[in-house]
Amino acid sequence: MTNTGYTPEEPIAAIATALAPGAIGIVRASGKNCIELAANFFSRPKALLSAAPNTIVYGWIKDPARAEQDCRVDEVMAAVYRAPKSFTGEDMIEIFCHGGVSVVRAVFALFLRNGFRRAERGEFTFRAYINGRTDLTRAEAVREIIESKTDISRTKAAARLSGTLTSEIASVKKLVVDTLASIEVEIEYPEDEENISDTFDPSDLNEARQKLMRLSDSWKSEKLYQDGARVVLCGKTNAGKSSLFNSLLKEDRAIVSDIEGTTRDWLESWADFDGIPVRLFDTAGLRSTSDEIEAKGVELAKDLSSEADVLLYLVDSRTGLSSDDTEFLKAQNDIPVILVWNKCDSPQSKPVPKNDGSLYAECASVSAKRGDGVGELAALVRKILLAGTSSQSGITGLGSERQKASVNEALERVNHALEILSSGEYGLDAVVQDLEDSLDSLGEVTGEVTPDDILGSVFSRFCVGK
Repeated sequence: MTNTGYTPEEPIAAIATALAPGAIGIVRASGKNCIELAANFFSRPKALLSAAPNTIVYGWIKDPARAEQDCRVDEVMAAVYRAPKSFTGEDMIEIFCHGGVSVVRAVFALFLRNGFRRAERGEFTFRAYINGRTDLTRAEAVREIIESKTDISRTKAAARLSGTLTSEIASVKKLVVDTLASIEVEIEYPEDEENISDTFDPSDLNEARQKLMRLSDSWKSEKLYQDGARVVLCGKTNAGKSSLFNSLLKEDRAIVSDIEGTTRDWLESWADFDGIPVRLFDTAGLRSTSDEIEAKGVELAKDLSSEADVLLYLVDSRTGLSSDDTEFLKAQNDIPVILVWNKCDSPQSKPVPKNDGSLYAECASVSAKRGDGVGELAALVRKILLAGTSSQSGITGLGSERQKASVNEALERVNHALEILSSGEYGLDAVVQDLEDSLDSLGEVTGEVTPDDILGSVFSRFCVGK
């Protein structure tokens, strides 16, 4: 028993697929004697009990409480996994039944009536972690893959799942350990009165610092690819916001009309901006109105604009910037604004205004209706979102705020150790303490040194059945 609330070895079960009609439904179980317990409601118990690891057994799920003629629940395949070579490191069984709400629930209910309890969120992955089948970075990567919204975010999570971050942390730890070994030699066999700053080679520790700095800097872009960004379309009525919204989504989500005030509420949808998941908002046109519902929509548009990561302010290029547009843009403060010069295909389109940087960060000419310039606009949004981030191909990135906090702690201790070594003002024991603390922080990243409350927080974010 741990302080996380999970109870290792106790037989657990969960529905691992969505409760909806489908080809296949899966109920998975893990824990001590789980195969023996499942044999109680399997039509071929001997075949199940004697099954070799990683094999599948055909049979029926039967309800022992019902009469023989109507005890059959479903025709299934049972996958058998034996400890320690299973996902959790325990004996496991997965029942592949026909997809559907009733049948999956019926199979799951038999598990609960035969010695299993409902699994908690992330409990299967937690057991994999405590049984040494995965470390904490790879466990977190499982959740990241499940929640990934684009191909790039999935690819980055898959790299962490394969162990790239674990390997990078291990390489930093080796550099720190090698440095500790050198210092211990200095302590054991001091060179007369010579200052350690004159004899000690800090190259390993400097390399460790560089690696930690790269890891820390990676989180800003990794977080962007994981969580996405809020991009809000706003502007006056009939500026073409809904047309641009549809064009960016590549589908007709918003009603488009020449009638002013067609959009009264806001719409939202996820879009993929070359790998960055973007939560895109279409809002009501900005204008004074006596219509109570439309006025509420205008206020919501202003509220959404104030919370945007990037603001797309649309202007009908045939009419150009008005004093109302200028007033609104001046009020945006620190939010990056792209002035979208829409309907640029019109013969009446006016020239793009000169940008002195006071009203907007960038300007893009588009025809939302025809799709002209929309791809370039998306690329411009992506450029602004990635500004100031460290997003290099082939560089391992962090996968969570928790990992970043631990890496920053390790970096702080390494920096302090280097300062001590450089100054020569303190004893070597202070350096040793810094480096041992940095190793503890690195151990927290992979889970070698992690309090139970942190583990509970990590695994509680998973879905049930994972």
